[in-house]
Parts: sequence; structure tokens; C-alpha cells
Amino acid sequence: MNYSKRYINFINGRYVGEGIRITAGILLPSFLMNYFGELNIGFVMSLGALCVSAADTPGASKHRFNGMFACSVLVTVLSIGVHYTSISTFLLGLVIVLSGFVFSMFHVYGNRSAAVGIAALLVMVMSLQTPQEGKGIWINAGYILAGGIWYMLYSLVLYRLRPYKFIQQVLSDYIFEVSVFLKLRGDLYADVPEYEKINEQLLQQQIDIEAQQNMLSDLLFNTRTIVKESTHIGRVLVKTYLEVTELYESVMTTYQQYHLMHEQFDNTGILEKYQQIIYLLSAEMEEISMAIKSDIPSEPNNETQQLVQKTRKQFEELRQHYMNDDNVENFVSLGRIQNNLEDMADKISQLHLFTTYEVSFKKEDSHSRAFSGLAATEDFRPSLFFNNLHFESNIFRHSVRVALALLVGYIVSLFFKVDHGYWILLTIVVILKPAYALSKRRNSDRLIGTALGIVIGLLVLFFIKNTTVLLVIMIIFMAGSYMFIRTNYFLTVLLMTPYIIIFFHYLYPANVSQIMLERIIDTAIGSVIAFFASLFLIPAWERNSIKAYMLKMLEANDHYYSSIAFYFCSDIPVKSDKIKIARREVLISLANLSDAFTRMISEPKRHQQGIKNVHRFVAINHTLISHLSSLSYLLQTELNTFRSPDLLPVIDNTRQHFKNAMLNLLNQKEAVQKPDSFALKSVNEKVQILLEKRKLEIAEGKLETKTKKELVETKSVTDQFNFIYSNASVICKISNDYDAEMGV
Repeated sequence: MNYSKRYINFINGRYVGEGIRITAGILLPSFLMNYFGELNIGFVMSLGALCVSAADTPGASKHRFNGMFACSVLVTVLSIGVHYTSISTFLLGLVIVLSGFVFSMFHVYGNRSAAVGIAALLVMVMSLQTPQEGKGIWINAGYILAGGIWYMLYSLVLYRLRPYKFIQQVLSDYIFEVSVFLKLRGDLYADVPEYEKINEQLLQQQIDIEAQQNMLSDLLFNTRTIVKESTHIGRVLVKTYLEVTELYESVMTTYQQYHLMHEQFDNTGILEKYQQIIYLLSAEMEEISMAIKSDIPSEPNNETQQLVQKTRKQFEELRQHYMNDDNVENFVSLGRIQNNLEDMADKISQLHLFTTYEVSFKKEDSHSRAFSGLAATEDFRPSLFFNNLHFESNIFRHSVRVALALLVGYIVSLFFKVDHGYWILLTIVVILKPAYALSKRRNSDRLIGTALGIVIGLLVLFFIKNTTVLLVIMIIFMAGSYMFIRTNYFLTVLLMTPYIIIFFHYLYPANVSQIMLERIIDTAIGSVIAFFASLFLIPAWERNSIKAYMLKMLEANDHYYSSIAFYFCSDIPVKSDKIKIARREVLISLANLSDAFTRMISEPKRHQQGIKNVHRFVAINHTLISHLSSLSYLLQTELNTFRSPDLLPVIDNTRQHFKNAMLNLLNQKEAVQKPDSFALKSVNEKVQILLEKRKLEIAEGKLETKTKKELVETKSVTDQFNFIYSNASVICKISNDYDAEMGV
């Protein structure tokens, strides 16, 4: 994608829209009250709107309403509590410590609740800036509540006015992520692929795609409940989502033994053509992504279809003149690649048509497969909170860490009589995260971003004197900071600091330089406290919890594998909904494991024992999931009808590898049972018989026979069972070496 397209894509994206929406929602109360000469009231209302905007995370309307309403009430009550206890240093310190702990524990209920907790801590800290007394406490709280309710209604009404816009933006991002995944697969067809680097990128991309899928499932289900799918645009969006999901599944099934493919076919040039097709298909998906986001239809690229047709002719010519007894197995894989690319090209042509919205299909077709078993749920049981009140819980450790860090920050602000001590507490709140790696990255981002932002802000004030122009620039900086708030913390801080400088210039025009100097000092103090807290206050190192993620990964693998594999042993109807749920579980487990490994890399070297072992475990699980996805695709496609009860013992022995791996990690090695590979050998021998029969046919010049169809179907399935068995065996070996690698 060239720079102009990237710019258009960004401008039409959800983050720009979100940044503008949040900025307007926060500023409008101040502008309105300023019109009536009550700017101070407007500031307080904007504070309430600011806090509630933190809980305005993507999702179903009912979840957003619940989160924002709860946040409005909570920040109001907390502001009252802070003002009443501010008369006593001890009581205020107690409120700060308890709030830091309780609201940090909100992480147990998920991201939305965590955002509500951060909003509560934010209003607690900001309330320290302007202490109130008597009835002023309640009046101030009323304005905060009014600002919060205003923002909630404003956000929900905007969504109702354009219910599909946000879905279009998220769907567009989803399609773009799939296009990136497809292009990475194309990199594997290069002359000398960097397999390890590409596989790591594929792993991260797969995790990003799963996150988009989860959000889309929630959003589309919510849209269906609002409009009953009575509108054409709603049905087209759902159908587009389904088609892209199926396309993504088919991309995952293109996984091959690429080194063998290169050995056999590099000299023919067909792999280079396949790479060109994949890059063209990826580029077309980028165009479709932009079309959905901008409401401008995209058009198919004729070059893609022409190249697909040329490679079909080249493939048939190779079958005629190049295929022999030695490479017939590789031609089965090559044929699968060719068929898959043709299928993807057809699907992408259909997606181009969807961008025009000039399509029609039955209403039930548009949603019957989309929502079954995928409705988002939120669990707010009190038991979740209390069950995490122990030192083995990372969230509990994080909550204690935040509480103690806030206490230290509060004591420092009192001891050194810091005029704007709330900046110290604010820095601690936004920097400290459950994982050391995240806190470390945020710490550096905030320090550097603040320093550079102050320079930018002061330069703006030095060169621009017109108050109207300054106001416009302040709004631009503010909107920009919210555009990146979910994706880039450094840019958020870099843009937020100048707008705060201009804001303080309006409030205290004579003292802005002094205030900014104090701010950077307070930020530095807060950063130092947060750094030492994350390093020394009951830290949660990933090496202590990585085993739990590995066990969950193994359980999810076993569940996903068994939900697919047993269907190949009989002709019972396939329950695709259960397979989808199992697939979601395995991808979530892989995402959690991968995130934990990434955090582990960022930790001090002395806490990275066994990191090579964990890396091998993550990498092999990524490969395994690719093969499981391929097996799932073969199960659900009508083009493959292979079923055999001979696979049952193969399945049992593969699952035994998963069980043994779990026993190894649980230090129960005495219960490990050695799998019997005879069943797998028996299945492979039957495939070999078919292969020998096919070789004889090829020698006789017979290309299209029943044996060819049977061999392709049988080998496509049994190859995946072989790969999965081999991967499970490697995973078992890695888990057996875990304790030795970790130095246990």
C-alpha cells in the first residue's frame, strides 16, 4: 500500500473517528458553559466526560451503556469521598491506597471493567487538584455526574445515528489484517525464505486477526438485535464478514512443507508465479478494505485472474512433462496450492462485488453461521474478585503494587510539599501495568513523550499569539492524542502534552513555564516510583506463570484436535459451531501464551531462564494450529469425503502426546504412557499402496483416474494427521525438557 493510500486508509479509519468523537464529547460541555459565562463549571463537566470516555471501549451497545453508566456513578461517588477525606492527611492516604487496590482489581472482569477502574483512579487524582468544602462537594459531584451522563448519551446517540459506520471500519481493519497474513504466506514462496522470521510474523498476525474477529462477532450480533437485519447494508456486512472468515480459513490451509516444495519446483518457476498471485490477491484485499471504509466500490484486478489462468496451464503442462514416480507426492501438494489460489481469487472477486452493495441473498444465509455460539458475554460474579485475593494471582500482585506505589507518591508529595503532587499520582496510575514489560515501555514513552511534548508546546506558544489559532491547535493536539490512545502510547503522550500546555496557558498565562517545569519534575518522580515498584514490589515475572499458559495451550490443542479429528472416523454430521468455539479457544490460548513470551523477552536477563525452550514451544504450537486449521477446512469442504475408522487409534495416540506433555509440565512424569505409532504406520502404508498404484497409472499415461481423486483426498487428510502427530511429539519433548531448561 503506497503512502497516499495509507493516508486515506488512516483518515477513514476508526481511530480518527474515535479521536474526533471523544474530543468533541469532552470539550462540548466546556464550550457550552463558557457561552453562558460558567467556564469553571464546564471544566468540571468535561472532567466527568473525560473519565467516562475511558470506559467507552468498542463492543455491544448494552455493554458500552453498562460500562459508561457504572463509570459515571462510580467517579461521582469517589469524588465525594476524596473531598470529604481531604481534611485529614491520614484518611486521604487511606482512600488513595484502598482505591488503588480495589480499582486495579477490576482487571479480573476484563478490559472494559479495567477501563472503569482507571477512570475511577483518574477522577480520584484529579479531585486532589481542586479541593471542595461543604455543599460545594455535592455541587462539584453533580457536575461530574452531569458530564459523565452527557458523554454516555452523546456516544450512544452517535452510534444509533450511524450504526454501521463503526462496524464498517472494524470490518475494514479485519480485511486488511487478513491481507497482511496472506502476503506473509506469499513470502514463504521466495527463493530463500527466512522461515523463522516469517513464522513469528505469521503468529503475531494470527493473534491480531483473532482480536478483530472477536470484536466483529460482538458488534455484528449487536447490530442484528437492533435492526433485525431488515436493512440491506446490514446483511451485506454480515455476508462480507463470513466470506472473509472463510477466505482466511482457506489461506491457513495453504501451509506446506515449503523446503520440499522449493527443492522440487524452484527450477520450474511456478512457485515464483504463485508468489506473484498471492501478492496481487493481498493487494486486492487492501483495496476492498479501503472500499468498505470509504464507501467507494473497489474493482477486480484483471491481471490476477489472467495470472491464475496462466499458472493453471503451467501446472497442467508440468503434470504432463515433469511429473514422475519420484515427485508425484509433491504434485499432490502443488495441486492443492493451485486449487486454493483459484478458490481465493473467486472469493475476492465476489468481495469486490460486495463493496457495491449490489448483491442479493436470502436473509437467513447472512447470519445463520455468524452468531451461533459467538455472542459476547460478561461475567461480573463477586467470586471472581475474591478468588483472586492471593499472591499467586498476577492481578492481585498488580493491585497491591499500585496501592503501595500511590502511597509512596502521596507521601513524597507531602514530604517535599509538591504544589502539583497529583501529577506524581497520575503518572503512577497510567504507567503501572500488570506486567513489568508493559510498565517499562510506558515509563520510557511517558518520559520522552512528555519532554518532547513540552518543547513542542512551548514553541507553539512562542511563535503563535492569536488566541483563536491557539485554541484550534489545542483541539487538534487533543484529537490527535485520542486517535492514538489505543494503539500508540508514545504518540498519545507526545500530542497530549502540548494541548495541556496550551490549556494551562489559558488558565495561568503568566506561569505556564513554571507549571510545565513542575510537571516534568513530577512526571519524572512518578516514573521513578513506578519503575522501582514494578521491579521490586512483589513483581510478577513471567517465568513464574508461563507454565500455566503452556498448560492451557495444551488443553486447548487437545480440545480443538478432538473436536475435528473424530469426524474423520465416521460419517456423522459435522457440528461446525463446536469446532468454531474450540478454534476460538485455541487461538485465545495461543495469543495469551505469545503475549506472555513477548513480555518475558522484555524482562531483566536474570528472569529469562528457559526462554529458548518457551520460544520453541510457542513456535511449534503456531505450526500445529496451522495444521489443525487445515484439517478443519478439509473436514468442512464438500470436495473432500475421505473418512476411515483406521484413524481412531491415530487420534488416541496423538492425544496421548498432549496428555504426556501436560503430565511433564505438572511434574507427574511417572504417569506418562508411551504412544504406539503402529496405527500411524498402518494408515501411511495404505496411502503408499494408493501412491504406488497412481505411479503405475502415470507410467501408463493415465492422468485423470479414480485413483488420482482418491489419492488426493486421502493424502490431503493423512498428511495433516502425520504433521499433527509429529508436532504433538515435539511438544511433548519440549515439555519434558522444561524443568531442566528452567533450572528447576
